[in-house]
Amino acid sequence: MSARSITDEQGADVRAADTGRRAGTDAGTGVRADAGTDVRPDAGTGVGRLDVGRLYGVGLGPGDPSLMTVRAVRVIAEADVIAYHSARHGRSIARSIAAEHLRADHIEEPLVYPVTTGTTDHPGGYQGAMDEFYAESAARLAAHLDAGRTVAVLAEGDPLFYGSYMHMHKRLAARYPTEVIPGVTSVSAAAARLGTPLVEGEEVLTVLPGTLPEEELTARLASADSAVVMKLGRTFPAVRRAVERAGRLADARYVERATMSGERTGALADTDPESVPYFSVAVLPSRVAARAAAGSAEEPAERTSGEASGQTAGGATGAVTGAFTGAVTGAVTGAATGDVVVVGTGPAGPLWLTPETRGALAAAQDLVGYTTYLDRVPVRPGQRRHGSDNKVESERAEFALDLARRGRRVAVVSGGDPGVFAMATAVLEAASADPYRDVPVRVLPGVTAANAAAARVGAPLGHDYAVLSLSDRLKPWEVIAERLHAAAGADLVLALYNPGSASRTWQVGKARELLLEHRAPDTPVVLGRDVGGPEESVRIVRLADLDPAQVDMRTILLVGSSRTVTARRGEDGDETVVWTPRRYPESPESPGGTVSPGNPGS
Repeated sequence: MSARSITDEQGADVRAADTGRRAGTDAGTGVRADAGTDVRPDAGTGVGRLDVGRLYGVGLGPGDPSLMTVRAVRVIAEADVIAYHSARHGRSIARSIAAEHLRADHIEEPLVYPVTTGTTDHPGGYQGAMDEFYAESAARLAAHLDAGRTVAVLAEGDPLFYGSYMHMHKRLAARYPTEVIPGVTSVSAAAARLGTPLVEGEEVLTVLPGTLPEEELTARLASADSAVVMKLGRTFPAVRRAVERAGRLADARYVERATMSGERTGALADTDPESVPYFSVAVLPSRVAARAAAGSAEEPAERTSGEASGQTAGGATGAVTGAFTGAVTGAVTGAATGDVVVVGTGPAGPLWLTPETRGALAAAQDLVGYTTYLDRVPVRPGQRRHGSDNKVESERAEFALDLARRGRRVAVVSGGDPGVFAMATAVLEAASADPYRDVPVRVLPGVTAANAAAARVGAPLGHDYAVLSLSDRLKPWEVIAERLHAAAGADLVLALYNPGSASRTWQVGKARELLLEHRAPDTPVVLGRDVGGPEESVRIVRLADLDPAQVDMRTILLVGSSRTVTARRGEDGDETVVWTPRRYPESPESPGGTVSPGNPGS
């Protein structure tokens, strides 16, 4: 550099060949046209001082100087001060990108990090050292701005995308006229160098720092349509494990120094962890594009919900088995085996999905399920949806397994948890017999209707409880009554599924009569209907007042035990909560005698 060191009136140590104020700059650059007159404030800063310089955050793009914007080049050319970050070795990637646009008379301000990946003896540790560094750097730039100089802070990629510039922006933008020049991000550069679509249609791109805890990375990657993980280097082993645990290693790609000298791309699985620098990213590309690349020659014909369910024009369920098996006419012998994952959507929509379930739904080529539950799953290009009536569980299970035998990745969709009165049992029953024994099957948990309704009122399931279905479609009422007697006699809280329907209107009344033989009339009963949905209704009534007319198939009943408490809360007592204490009184005959109920929150 041809600069000499001087001290200006603010006491800042700067390097300059000329501290004078230049005039007559290009009006199109936004840099002042004559000394101190360019006062256009950054949107939202409200700064309009006439006696100070202007701050620019200049995005340089991913590394190739030819990818800098025309605006960035002009601002750099007309700035008084060029600032850039570097490590202690003094080399700055940002400066090297912009080097051909720097003038000999530019004042250069290297902002040298006190620590990068090493240790520090700063009393505040790493964060303390960095906070002090950013404060000192901002003060140096402020001295130039107060002297009326235009300052351009160079930033690789985009200044406000994981960039160091933002630390200057947060400290200075409210005090000085400021403008940010956007740049091409490393995310866009990596996708371009891979030549692979990043997101398509309704897909959502997730950008993650590799410094997140491994468990958090795994959960977010499992639920992502497509993703980019930044800041690799030392984090690479944990990122690779997270990608593998999320089931995405096979399609994950690696990009190093995109558009720079030394660029490298390849499969993430084949990348040597010891060779990974900080300037690299992991890319999980578009699932839609991946499905399309797999080819459509082996895909079954797309079916509508009505076709798959065998519904006639009148809405009746017809020859369901034929409709299902027709879509997979004879499993192809020797075809690559796919898999089946049975998932629960929770009691309502997307807010209740687990990250693992989101990922499984996004990865599936085919979705199979009761139409009402399929409607909760976002439509994705390239996926086939096979909806059916809610009374054909066995046929639905075999249909899904047949698809998997043809090499398809299939998600069977249930409401709530798939293992609670739902599709997991039907799928596993079919998968345990020929010809499906070799088809891989997984079951992923979901939020149950009982847990959802309980959470709305507090903690009625806080102690032992029993889960029963009042539907006598698959078991006789005598069995249901016997189990109700046993559970009620054991003083268990009860979660009653499938309490009533258009064709079953008497079971709730019978259950109430039976329970009153064991429970007091004022035992609290929670009626949760469409919890999490647009028609949600949650009420608390006395067992004696339970009205069967207010119960349908979308309702779950939670019947308290003898210990369940109902209480009023809030300033006006308008909030009712229900909980069951975790402690239970000992019987008089037990060692230690009787005890009073414990603190329900213990």
